[in-house]
Order: sequence, then structure tokens, then C-alpha cells
Amino acid sequence: MTGGFLRKIWPKHRRAIVAGAAMLGLGMVIGVTAGRVTAPKLPAPAPIATSDPPATETSQHTVVEDEPVTLPAAPAEPQVASLPPLAPPSPPALPQGQPAWERFAVASPDTGGRPEIALIIDDMGLDKRRSERVLQLPGPLTISFMTYAEDLARQTEEAHARGHELMMHVPMEPLGEGIDPGPGALLDNLSLADLRKQVDEDLARFDGYVGINNHMGSKFTAYAPGMQVVMEELRRRGLLFIDSLTTDHSVGLALAQRAGVPTAGRNVFLDNEADLAAVNAQLSKLEEIARKKGNAIAIGHPRDATIAALAAWLPTLARKGLVLVPVTAVVRARQGMMAVRYSRGQETPVPPSPQ
Repeated sequence: MTGGFLRKIWPKHRRAIVAGAAMLGLGMVIGVTAGRVTAPKLPAPAPIATSDPPATETSQHTVVEDEPVTLPAAPAEPQVASLPPLAPPSPPALPQGQPAWERFAVASPDTGGRPEIALIIDDMGLDKRRSERVLQLPGPLTISFMTYAEDLARQTEEAHARGHELMMHVPMEPLGEGIDPGPGALLDNLSLADLRKQVDEDLARFDGYVGINNHMGSKFTAYAPGMQVVMEELRRRGLLFIDSLTTDHSVGLALAQRAGVPTAGRNVFLDNEADLAAVNAQLSKLEEIARKKGNAIAIGHPRDATIAALAAWLPTLARKGLVLVPVTAVVRARQGMMAVRYSRGQETPVPPSPQ
């Protein structure tokens, strides 16, 4: 039937039949071929870089306070021409009128050319009972009150009423591990702005004092940038600086002179060994230095042995040809020159204080 039908329509529709057969065959070829073709694999997308750990991970690192952190090395900086060093900052202007170290100085007795001795008792104001006993000693003593002592207005008023000269005892960072210099201490890890703020807070604790000396500070007084800030603030306020010399690496005296701050260094610590015999031995040493140099500065503390030794020693000064003076008198005598020159061997070596 199919063959008869094709013979009947072939003469009239042969072209259409051929074209249709051709198209049918081509479609079959394409379909078979397509079943065997495998699409090419595309490369997997690159992972996105991130500083965050995967969400399923947990860090095994325990953060420890003060643990050093290793950072990746920074790319090398381009080479540039060297620049000239910066000029040192101009010192602050001196206060108008009489500076505080002279305005609040206690009158010095007439020495008549006799050797002068200044006694600074620092750490004052914390132990109020012993501090009160110190204030009852004959003066003029130089009383250096701790910045963080309480009831400073009353204590400093009493000291001044008894004829003693006032100083501020400023805590500074020591070298010893685990030694606490106390609140408000000047530390070498403070920024210069924070350091200036801390100095300002310390020096605002009371009024009527002539200057400062350092409490501890064997580390900080050797830190030139920090001590430069201190000297700028002292100069601005018209105050003096007494270097307690708790280290022979202190830059305090040199920077004070450079900044125009009246300064002097102590000669003797009275009570590194806090027993009566040791304090008396240091007092004898103090007398010897005063006779040799013309003046001497001692630093002591409100301790029982120190108070007892001074109570017996102070009344003997007149007959020994020595004069007790406030520390401003010695500073005035030493202005314009370095008070202690260990490097030249001109002073009897004094071991640093254990402070």
C-alpha cells in the first residue's frame, strides 16, 4: 500500500519528498551524535580571600595579657632623600613675675659663710603619725609630700606653719620588676600627650611648693623624652627640680639645666639602712661633704630611726659650724653648674637608693 501510494504521488511531489527525507536523516544524525558528546568541564571558581576563619572553625589560640604579637613584615618603603634633623622645641616662656620656687621659698638663716646643709624628708603624708613627728623637728626642713597622699591641704598647711619648705614628691617608674611606684606615676610607655596630662594632674595636688623630686624613678629619670616633658612643665610653672639620683643614668640634672629649670642633686641618702647607727653614719658623711663642697643635700624618710637620729643631731649643728637651710638656698648656690659629676669622679660615689 505504501509503495502504490508513493508511485501515485511521486511524479507530482518528488521534490518535496526528497527534501523531507533529507531533513529527517540529518536530524537523526544530529540526535545520535549529541548523545555521545561530553560538554567540556569549566575550571572551578577561585576561593574568595578573607581574613576571617571559616564559620565552622574555632581558634585554638588563647590570648594572654601583654603577649607580644608578631605582625607580617611591612613592604619596603621607597627610598627618599634624608631630611635634616628637627630643631629642638623652643622652651616654654618663663612665668611672669617671681617664679614659684622663689615666691614660696622659706627664708634662709644667715650662714655667715658656714657650710650649708639641706634636709629633704620625702614620702611624707602617707604615714600621718610619723609625718607629724617629722613636722615637729626643728627646721627649716624641706618637706616633700607624696602626690597621692590624702588630706594634703591640712598637712601642707601645718608644715608651712611650722616653718618648713614644701615640695611635691612625684612617683616615677622604677627598674625593678613588680615594684609599684603608686598611682599617678610617670611611665615611659605613656604617650607624650598622656604624660603631660599626668604631670599636670600630679602638680595640681596642692599649692605653695617650690618644686619636685622623684619618688623611685630609676627607669623614668633615664628616659630623656619623658624627662623633657617634665622639665617643660616645671619651667612653665616656675618650679625647681631636685634629682633624687636613684640611678647614675639619670638625665634629670642635664635636661633641667638645658630647660632653664633651677636644679640640684642629692648627695646622701640617710636611711637606705633604716637603723640608728646607719643613719648616724650617713649624717657624719653629710657633714664631711658639706665642709668640702660648701653645701650638701640629704634625703631621708619618715622612719623611726631617721626621726630619732635627726632629733639628736639637729641641735648639734651650730656648735659644729654648720647651718641648716631650706633646699632653695642650696639650689640658688648651685645654679649654673652641674651639682653632681660622677663621670669625672668629683663626688664621693653614692650607691643608688633601693627605691
